[in-house]
Amino acid sequence: MELHVVIEGRRGLADQVHRQLREAIRSGRLAAGQQLPPSRLLAEQLGVSRKTVAQAYAKLTLDRLIVTRTGTGTFVASRAAGSSRPMASDDLAGRVVAQRWQTLQRPLQHPQPEALARYEFIAGASSRRLFPEAEWRQCALHALRRSAGQRGLYAAPEGLAELRDAISRHVGFSRGVDCSADDVLVTAGAQQALDLIARVLIEPGAVVAMEEPGYPLARQVFQAQRARVVSVPVDAEGIRVDAIPDGTRLIYTTPTHQFPLGMPMSMARRHALLARAHELGAIVIEDDYDSEFRYVAQAMEPLKTLDRAGLVAYIGTFSKSLSPDLRLGYAIAPSALYAALVNAKYLSDVHSPDLSQRALARFMSEGHLLRHVRRLHDAFHQRRDRLLARLSGDLSPWLEPLPAIAGYHLAVVFRRPIDTAQLCHRARRVDVGLYPLDDFHHERDGRAGLLIGFGAIEADDIDPALDRVREVLERWFA
Repeated sequence: MELHVVIEGRRGLADQVHRQLREAIRSGRLAAGQQLPPSRLLAEQLGVSRKTVAQAYAKLTLDRLIVTRTGTGTFVASRAAGSSRPMASDDLAGRVVAQRWQTLQRPLQHPQPEALARYEFIAGASSRRLFPEAEWRQCALHALRRSAGQRGLYAAPEGLAELRDAISRHVGFSRGVDCSADDVLVTAGAQQALDLIARVLIEPGAVVAMEEPGYPLARQVFQAQRARVVSVPVDAEGIRVDAIPDGTRLIYTTPTHQFPLGMPMSMARRHALLARAHELGAIVIEDDYDSEFRYVAQAMEPLKTLDRAGLVAYIGTFSKSLSPDLRLGYAIAPSALYAALVNAKYLSDVHSPDLSQRALARFMSEGHLLRHVRRLHDAFHQRRDRLLARLSGDLSPWLEPLPAIAGYHLAVVFRRPIDTAQLCHRARRVDVGLYPLDDFHHERDGRAGLLIGFGAIEADDIDPALDRVREVLERWFA
């Protein structure tokens, strides 16, 4: 009988085998004492090299999940004697709360490397080739030297002074936000900034207004605090201010590059939103997640700059301009909230990692970030132009891009009725990663389409990938 292991793609083969065998052992499908096939036999079964299986077996041995007996073979290790049965979830006193968290989805979670397609149009990711490895390495070494004499102490929850100063200068120069280092709170990405604001403002039943369609992780953060989240539609000028209900305590918006559709909020709508927030006494979260990458000359002032009442919490991230694995972002908070957010940050994780903060501060102060953003901008501009040329050319019978002036994704809607999930499935079968726009519509009544990211795909790969998408569409409508 063959051992049930499924190989997908040709990447990370040893990790795929290791992961599946580990889960089979831990779940009990492979019982203690059961013999595993010899590495040569399993390799032939899976169509991989013997070295791949040997590496997987070696990892399982280090995990103490299998043992090799000389002359007899490889076996699943015995379980620890006397281990007690885990308590069933129904027996837990907090089962209702735990079950609510267990049922949460994980929207926008990137696939693991072995599950990626050859051509990926995934949003929110940029190609590793563009990362400034040499400059970052120098800054990381500088940070190590600086940190050597200060180990053993916790840092300030609001972040290192040099990084907060660098961030205030950066947003002042590149985005026109008037602030000082004393206004900046360093966070573990923009997601933690959202979470901290929700913690200090939301009580069960509090009304939160957010764009529809919108960023699903923001909605989940607010719902986790038991808020009543109200979906407010967007039009060509941004969020519909007239649809923000009375009693709203918090308003979430992406004015520079509406997520996911892409349109910028008009200046008239910005002023109307601030006036409505002032009328309600509501805080506005301005999520400026990727406005570094703007493709028109004229920029509009952020809500934070226009705000005269101290109601806008401006959040940003370095995940888009540098890398998601840094987990660094920031909030520029209204003065009325700053102390509360610092305390919430302290309770959440005490402070963000000191070493990465120092490295980033050095990276910014030496001008590497601005130079890197310019390089990214040029690369993304080229990819965007190539993508738009195809969408307005041979793909135009099926796909229509929505207007966008910034960022590195495009929202594309269908000109003909089509099953989005089935299209994405068929594209995956020809090694192209496509992602549905439907996932961002909470009310599920928006136009069907795709969210096409062009940060992770190389410029030379766009045409071959879109050729495959066109062939899928031609066969579909033949």
